Parts: sequence; structure tokens; C-alpha cells
Amino acid sequence: MLASAPSVRSYISSQLLYHPAMDSTPPVVPILLLGDDGVGKSTFLSRLTLGSNSVPGQPLPVLRDLDQPFPFNIRMYNRPYQFEFYDTASPTSYTLLRPAVIVLCYSISDPESLRSLKTTWKYTVETHFNFDENLPVVVLGLKRDVRQKEDYSGSVRAKAPAADESDGAPLMPGRTFVYPQEALNLAQEMRCDRYCECSALTGELCNEAFEDIARTAAKTTTEKGGKSDGTQCVAM
Repeated sequence: MLASAPSVRSYISSQLLYHPAMDSTPPVVPILLLGDDGVGKSTFLSRLTLGSNSVPGQPLPVLRDLDQPFPFNIRMYNRPYQFEFYDTASPTSYTLLRPAVIVLCYSISDPESLRSLKTTWKYTVETHFNFDENLPVVVLGLKRDVRQKEDYSGSVRAKAPAADESDGAPLMPGRTFVYPQEALNLAQEMRCDRYCECSALTGELCNEAFEDIARTAAKTTTEKGGKSDGTQCVAM
């Protein structure tokens, strides 16, 4: 870990952890989280810092924006990496960063935050981060637990959209959450590379979401890069 980096616990499954002093200097891969305020970006990063010690119901540590970037040292593909996470609250203007991966975040409990990925954040990516046409973009749905609560409680009864519904179709009246297919459709329309979702509150699928992001980030250090094959977004 770099000497100036804040003390943050490395994350991912135990076989991927490593001790920085035992390896050569790992490549540093900057990862930028973008999305509307309040969608859960900071909570997601806070959950990651708990690593394998994370348990449901455990209070999450408070991350200070001034401590950005948040580094995670891991081993993948038989080599070490240091992933440095930033979000829009970075003390350095995020528009000045040169990320290797962009993660577009929305809240599953807020359909408008999903629409905002297309109406606001897609433009931000194309305007400020057009230095690399192969820059991989991941769409991450947060607050997955809210959908489950509403879906299972019976308080909201809405048919899930069919896979062939129009990407821009409005969400059903009375429903306050986003179905996976709706988000995947939008991610495909935006030609993003990956789609995943999780609940930082409960920890559900956080391991999987981080691994998806980490694998994409690791591939950016290769000649092929982290961009997915073809134009279809991959649901992870």
C-alpha cells in the first residue's frame, strides 16, 4: 500500500488477499463511482472496507471524503493490484481524474436515479472522460434490499417488465423500485460493459459486485483492456 494511502482493510475472498511488502509494486488502478447524491455510493465503499469481517447488521464505518482515494490491495490472475476508489465527493474534482474504470451507480429504490444515468451521467462520461474510447463502464444498482422488502411484503404489486419492453418506457405507476431487467435494458442501451447490483446495508451480493468491478479493473492493465467484447452489457 502506498505510504500516503489511508488505512483501509483489503477486501475480497481470502485467497485474493496479499501483503504488499511481499510483492513488487502493484499497478495502481483508479476507479471512479458516479451517480446522484444519496444513491448509496459511500455506503457501498464503507461495506467493502469491512472485508471478510463483514456480517449482516454490523454498523458500517464512516468514511471521510478527505481520505479519498480508498485503496484496496488484492491479488488476481496471479499478480497484485491496488485499486483506488473515488466518488463524486472526492476533495479533488472528479472531472480532473483519469479513471481506468467508471462505475455508474443508481438506487434500486429510486427509479429517477436510474434515468439520471442516461440523462446526466452518460453525458458526464462522454464529456470529461473521452480520453479513452475503450474506457469500461459498469452499472451498479444499490439498495437491493429495498426491492425485496416491497416485492415480498405485498404492499406493491407490479408485474416485472418483459425483456423486450422499450428501454425508455416509464416505470409502472405506484412502484418505487427498479427491476433488474429495466436497469439491464438501460445499461445495454448505453453500451455499458457490466451490470451488477447489491445491498450495502445487508451485504447481499457485495462480494460479487466487488469481484465484477475488480476483474474489469484488472483487465485494464492488459493489452486487451477491460472493455467487454461486442456491444452487449453483461449481467453479472
